[in-house]
Amino acid sequence: MESAPSISGEKSFGLVKTNYFTFERFAFRSGRILGPVTLAYETYGTLNNKKNNAILIAHALSGSAHAAGFHTEHDQYPGWWDLYIGPGKPFDTERYFIISSNVIGGCSGSTGPSSINPETGKPFGLDFPMVTIQDMVNAQLQLLQHLGIEKLLSIAGGSMGGMQAVKWAIAYPGMVNSVIAIATSASLSAQGIALNEVGRQAIMNDPNWNNGNYYGSKGPDAGLSLARMIGHITYLSETHMHEKFGRRFQEEDLSTSSFKNAFMVESYLHYQGDKFVDRFDANSYLYISKAIDYFDLKKDYGNLHDAFADVSANFLVISFTSDWLYPSAQSKEIVQALRANGKNVMYTDIETDMGHDTFLIDYEPLKKNISNFLKREFERISKE
Repeated sequence: MESAPSISGEKSFGLVKTNYFTFERFAFRSGRILGPVTLAYETYGTLNNKKNNAILIAHALSGSAHAAGFHTEHDQYPGWWDLYIGPGKPFDTERYFIISSNVIGGCSGSTGPSSINPETGKPFGLDFPMVTIQDMVNAQLQLLQHLGIEKLLSIAGGSMGGMQAVKWAIAYPGMVNSVIAIATSASLSAQGIALNEVGRQAIMNDPNWNNGNYYGSKGPDAGLSLARMIGHITYLSETHMHEKFGRRFQEEDLSTSSFKNAFMVESYLHYQGDKFVDRFDANSYLYISKAIDYFDLKKDYGNLHDAFADVSANFLVISFTSDWLYPSAQSKEIVQALRANGKNVMYTDIETDMGHDTFLIDYEPLKKNISNFLKREFERISKE
């Protein structure tokens, strides 16, 4: 991962601010009604007069609305997809109007388990309704209507963001011109569900979790850190981990049985876990990871062919050869179902040793695929 770009440098979008949209009532797929509901969002670029250049960016499990730029001049790191969003980048802010929102159930400004329940005056905790990918999409729909956007040029996302992108095209076909689905699937594998459950159990078995009622006191930091460590292993490939760390020692000492972080990879995972605790809510991790587990287009529509029968968007589907969490075969399932319905879909399986998180790094083959696809789509709709 390259170092963070400077605010004044060519690679930075610059200073941005997070906005908040609140609406009075929201119906969850579970049947629960909640209100008011707030979504945190950021925008980059300018909506043109035809309002046909809007792109919605959907984030993965641990993401937020802050996808690009810096909030202050003192920020050490930019938004999570700053490498791809900005002037001259694949999501070119000189041409497109980019929207990124924090999902409902999140903890970065949108209403979630850590938000105050207006009925009790206390944080929701586990009283918050169960969240699905469909709920995330429905909440984003409210935001787009607030922004006056009737149709998206594209919706793009990797991992859970890809699930949202695909669901958008299925649920609201008339509002989506194109979809960029990266390293995602129509349903999570049993292995993926199992790994998510181990992470959730790490949180729920932390004595400080207190059945979700830890707000105002010490939270389940150890459990959340462990959950992140487990998750982070799944985001990398074995080859990448070997190249990055191998079996190199941080400190080799066999004189004691302290079990401290002797290997560099151990120290790295602990660092990732500790850093995650500083910015994420444990209950949101439980809710969002469960939403990923529940996502199943085959179950919801009977089969994938029927799931994509009514979509009208053009698709760009991208997978990575070393991604074992969302393997290429799962992307190919989506592509085959789209093609069986006669839909327009481009597919590329990018050769890389970087694993699932390839979509978050500065990777030229991915950038070219996204950039070229968006240019073609924007030219197509501009002629209509």
